[in-house]
Amino acid sequence: MNRIYFNEVVTRDGFQMEPDFVPTDAKVALVDALSACGYAKIEVTSFTSARAIPMLRDAEAVMGRIRRVPGVEYAVLVPNLRGAERALESKADELNLVMSCSESHNQANLRMSRAQSIAALSEVIRVVGDQAAVNVSLSTAFGCPMEGDVPQATVRELAQRFADLGVRGVTVCDTTGMANPVQVQAMAESLQRELPDGLQLIMHFHNTRGMGLANVLAAVQAGIVRFDGSLGGLGGCPFAPGASGNIASEDAVHMLQTMGHDTGVDLERLLAVSRGLPTVVGHDVPAQVSKAGPVWQLHPAPQQAG
Repeated sequence: MNRIYFNEVVTRDGFQMEPDFVPTDAKVALVDALSACGYAKIEVTSFTSARAIPMLRDAEAVMGRIRRVPGVEYAVLVPNLRGAERALESKADELNLVMSCSESHNQANLRMSRAQSIAALSEVIRVVGDQAAVNVSLSTAFGCPMEGDVPQATVRELAQRFADLGVRGVTVCDTTGMANPVQVQAMAESLQRELPDGLQLIMHFHNTRGMGLANVLAAVQAGIVRFDGSLGGLGGCPFAPGASGNIASEDAVHMLQTMGHDTGVDLERLLAVSRGLPTVVGHDVPAQVSKAGPVWQLHPAPQQAG
């Protein structure tokens, strides 16, 4: 069985869709708790405009206060060169840049054409140089809610372009939950076959249509070993009506561990953190294993009457 590496994105991707501001103290406490769970990486926040994403207006404060655990990478999402400069000042281990594979979603989400995004991200990559690792997330890689199917060749060409610019990794994102397992397997096999061996390939799935864990399994069976997940299944996409959040990290870790994979994550500790998440955000969360318990948690037989 392959070693599987998880990147936790709840305090960035998960929280940015929440209607009520999560206090800085709560964010720091959550990141610190997650740091003790065995994650390979945690995407802590985003250095974007406070007007665009008010939830993450405390990015510097959060990055300055978290307790960094050796062996865990602390990543941030950056939308532009100014965000990259702020991220470098915060001593982020990795900068995650983002653009969409479809023209319509890129315009809706970033207010730029794909060509403009490529030029802007290329400049960020040049300026960052070797000051931090760089990852590029390709949104709507498995389908666009406005255009429909996205050609596999488009995803591959964009990934290759950024690989040529020297990024460490590329995340292939099912931003609006349109992927299916057959499609995921074909994409994973194609990208691993065509892209440079040293490039980290990460997959990011949403559970919008209930296929999130099936897509994780298809990717693992095709050889992918790196995944994003969001505690509790929080998150979503503003351009996907009715969209639910990311795959729940604890549900994905549980599934893979029951199959014999080593995720490096202490699931019992993670479930304890997950069970406190509704208190942090003020509502129930979609994740299931935190409610039902892992399959190895047994219960006493019911007492027989009489």
